[in-house]
Amino acid sequence: MRHAPGSLPAPFPPKKQVANSLKSLADGTHNIMTIGFHMVIQHKAPPLIGISLGPWDASFTALKEQRQCVLTVPSVEMAEVVVDIGNCSKDDEDLKETSKWDRFGLNALPAEKVKAPLVGGAHVIANIECVVKDTKMVASYGMWVLKPVKAWINPNMKPGEGGKMFHHRGDGTFVVDGEVLDLKDRMVKWQEF
Repeated sequence: MRHAPGSLPAPFPPKKQVANSLKSLADGTHNIMTIGFHMVIQHKAPPLIGISLGPWDASFTALKEQRQCVLTVPSVEMAEVVVDIGNCSKDDEDLKETSKWDRFGLNALPAEKVKAPLVGGAHVIANIECVVKDTKMVASYGMWVLKPVKAWINPNMKPGEGGKMFHHRGDGTFVVDGEVLDLKDRMVKWQEF
């Protein structure tokens, strides 16, 4: 992973699959979960990301206590692993003796700005270290607002140059990145973006 100075990966479309690591790598309490619903909150600096995470998820308490996490953008090669991560909980009986990191062969790498680890590996497109910026919508909607504090990008998996993201359609099916439709010339009202 190489630091992406002053930049983040392209804005997230809704429902792209993202892995979220929480807690601390240093003390071995790190966990990982799948998040399928998230969005960019604002385009101006600092960019903010909204994620949906409620008390039904074991990671809810960790995010509430730690107030930081890492969002990982996996490539399509990791699709089955990401779905499988989403189908289990660290509280499951069969995970009492091992972690999801071990079960799925994931590499936890130290982050620079937060305690939660980055997800390493050839099929990771990017990692975004985040801190909780706003919790006003958590009680009503399970919506957390995160502020990215550091972004890492895999130089071999840049979107459009080898890394293909996949997007959950909400029914167990996914759309994989493919052809780019460039309509920038037609977007006369929003050219600054």
